[in-house]
Amino acid sequence: MNSPLVAHIIYRLGTGGLENGLVNLINRTPPERYRHAVICLKDSTDFGQRLKRDVPVYELHRREGQDWEAHGRLYKLLRELKPAIVHTRNLAALECQFPAWLAGVPLRVHGEHGWDVFDPDGDNRRYQWLRRFFRLFVHRYIPLSCHLERYLREKIGVPESRISRICNGVDTSVFHPSPEGRRQAPGCPFPDRRGQIIIGTVGRMHGVKDQLTLTKAFIRLLDRRVEFRERLRLVLVGEGPLRAESRVLLEAAGMADLAWLPGERSDIADILRGLDIFVLPSRAEGISNTILEAMATGLPVIATEVGGNPELVVDGVTGTLVPKQDPTAMARVLAAYLDDRNGILAHGTAALSRVREFFTLDGMVSRYLQVYDELLSTRH
Repeated sequence: MNSPLVAHIIYRLGTGGLENGLVNLINRTPPERYRHAVICLKDSTDFGQRLKRDVPVYELHRREGQDWEAHGRLYKLLRELKPAIVHTRNLAALECQFPAWLAGVPLRVHGEHGWDVFDPDGDNRRYQWLRRFFRLFVHRYIPLSCHLERYLREKIGVPESRISRICNGVDTSVFHPSPEGRRQAPGCPFPDRRGQIIIGTVGRMHGVKDQLTLTKAFIRLLDRRVEFRERLRLVLVGEGPLRAESRVLLEAAGMADLAWLPGERSDIADILRGLDIFVLPSRAEGISNTILEAMATGLPVIATEVGGNPELVVDGVTGTLVPKQDPTAMARVLAAYLDDRNGILAHGTAALSRVREFFTLDGMVSRYLQVYDELLSTRH
């Protein structure tokens, strides 16, 4: 009980890359090094059951808009918990740095994991000014990508000495290739016929994730290369408004039976092992957990050239980068892979090697703990 307490403040403990990274960090931290508490501005879901340690999870149930009562509850909670470090994540939680300062929390960290859905390119002036104001209360920033690090330095004016870039890591004991080769995911309706190619993506199906571009690319490719209809299939995993919109597009094209849209799933590792090519069509990204999980599964990755994606996908080596919101370019790259099965295997093998060398989960946790250690030593 003498180990320092880190209070992690997030918007909501639900399904997502940010939340997955937090759970992995907590589960992998030696208890004698740090204790943890999770504070949700909104609420928690069943996703919190992935926490393997006895970690308290607090829900503030903040109302939409400016909720001063929630700030008051946060202030009282922090005064009670007396954490050594508060670690907020993304713009939604950044304003909590102020009540943490008022509550006397000695060390304050803020993580930038990716752009807000209403500001996919980071150009919103109001958000920039908010970040500049709250810069006064943050001791250390942790951006997940070089792109986010440049944003903090050039747009927000954060000194380089207060920035520690830490890339996500992936649990290779969970995400790994199947020793028997591609395995059909549970519930997948496509029979494993010889020569079949299954492409797919995983993620929340709304706005910035832009699964519509992948859907349009799939339709465009099959319209132009009719011979691919016998062996190309599409998998879109996730829940959100773009799920229904994608289904409408597929039905209008007469291709609904060539796609599987199962909604939100908890068996992502098994689903990835049923794919041949992973596609991330996002309009903006920080460092994508799903890209890392796909690479760890031995899949080539087609990703849009945005945010931190070029830091993960080595174009022409572990996959291919394409412009965002360009279904024609994406269809062209998909066709190239279908015409060259050896390219699928080569890029997938290179992706697996890259993850094992640079993006391990233990390496990520070690870098977070190093930041905490440095801040504590400076305080003392």
